[in-house]
Amino acid sequence: MADKSNIRKQFDDLKCCVIIPTYNNAQTLRAVIAGVLEYTSHVVVVNDGSTDATKEIIESFEGLLSIHFPKNKGKGYALRKAIKFAFEQGYNYGITIDSDGQHLPSDLPLFIEKIKENPEAIIIGSRNMEQEGVPGKSSFGNRFSNFWFYIETGNKLPDTQSGYRSYPLFLLHKRRFFGRKYEFEVEVLVRSSWKRIEIIPLPVSVYYAPKPERISHFRPFTDFFRISLLNFVLFFYAILIVNPFRFVKALNKKNIKEFFQKEFIQSGDKDSKIIFSVMLGVFIGVAPVWGWQMALALILAMLLKLNRMITIVACNVSIPPMIPLIIYLSYLFGGIVYHHDVVYMQYSHDITLEKIKLNVIQYLIGSLFFGAVLSLISGLGTWILLKIFRKKRVVTEEVKINTEK
Repeated sequence: MADKSNIRKQFDDLKCCVIIPTYNNAQTLRAVIAGVLEYTSHVVVVNDGSTDATKEIIESFEGLLSIHFPKNKGKGYALRKAIKFAFEQGYNYGITIDSDGQHLPSDLPLFIEKIKENPEAIIIGSRNMEQEGVPGKSSFGNRFSNFWFYIETGNKLPDTQSGYRSYPLFLLHKRRFFGRKYEFEVEVLVRSSWKRIEIIPLPVSVYYAPKPERISHFRPFTDFFRISLLNFVLFFYAILIVNPFRFVKALNKKNIKEFFQKEFIQSGDKDSKIIFSVMLGVFIGVAPVWGWQMALALILAMLLKLNRMITIVACNVSIPPMIPLIIYLSYLFGGIVYHHDVVYMQYSHDITLEKIKLNVIQYLIGSLFFGAVLSLISGLGTWILLKIFRKKRVVTEEVKINTEK
C-alpha cells in the first residue's frame, strides 16, 4: 500500500484536489468522503440540489470546500462549476470521483503518478466492464460512447463513460461547455481531444453494489437521448469544421511537395486515372451533400477504381474558408440554368416558403453545374501539370542512365 503521508504531500505539491459531485447519495457519501480524506484534505464536494441528508453529511466534516445548489442542475453543470471553482481556489488539477461508492479512493495514488508523468493530459479511469456484476445497460452505454468517441476524434479509448478522472484545471477552466447532465463527460473528452489535449486511460477498480442497493440517477430514455443528440452534433461539427481545419493546418510546403511527388509524379497510375480522381474529388467537394462528402468520395473512388487518396484530398476543395464562396458561385451558376425570377433573400416579413424553395432549388441545381465546370477545369489543370512534370521526370531519368553508361 502506498505511503499515505507521501501521497498527501504529492497532492499538496501538485496543487491537486478531489472533486465529489453528489445528488441524493446520502447512504454512500459519508464513506466516500472519509475514504478520500485518508489521502488528501483537498476536497471539493458539490451538492447538486440534494433533498436528503447530504448537506448535513458535508457539514459534519471540517475543512471541506463545498458548493451547494438549491435545485438539481445535473452532473455536467456541477462538474463545470467545480472545475472553475477549484481553479479559483488555487488548484491545478481536479480528480473527480462519484459519490455512489462505485469508485475506490485507494486508486487515488495511481492518478497522482499518472499526473506527474503526463501533466497536461486528462486521465480517465478505465473500468473492467467484463467483470461480474456490471449492469448490462452500463456495458452497452460504454461501448456506444466509445464508438462515437472514435468516430468524432479518430482516437480509441476503452472507457469514455467513467466518472473517475483527472482534469488539468489550468487547461479547462476558461473553456465553455454546454452539457448540463451526463453528456458533459462525453463533450469534455471529445472537445479536449480536438484541442490536442492527450487523454490517457488508467485501469482502476470498480464496485457495483447488489441491484437492490444500487442507486442510479441515470434516466435511460432522457439521458441516453441527450447523449445521442450531443454525439450527433459533435459528429457533424467534426466532419464539417474540425477535420477540414486540421487538414488545412497540417498543410505546409514540404508535405504538399511530398504528396505531389508520391501521388502524381512518381505514382504508377496512368494519367487518366489521376485526372479522373481529381475531377471526382472536386465534383463531390462542391456537390450539396455537406457532411457526407468525404465518405461519398471514398466510396465512389473505390467503386470506380480510382486513386482514393487523391480523390479524398481533392474533395477538400470545400474547406471552411471556401464554403461561402462555393455556395455563392453555385447559386450564381444555378441562375444560368434554372430560369425563374430570382429573389435575393433579405430579412423581411415578405419571405415566403415559395421564395425559399425557389432559391434552394437554384442553389442545388447550380452546385451540380458549378461542380461539373470546376471539375473539368481541375482535370485540365491536372493534365497540364502531369504533362510538364512527368516529362521532366522522364528526361531526368534518361540523363541519369546516359551518365551512368
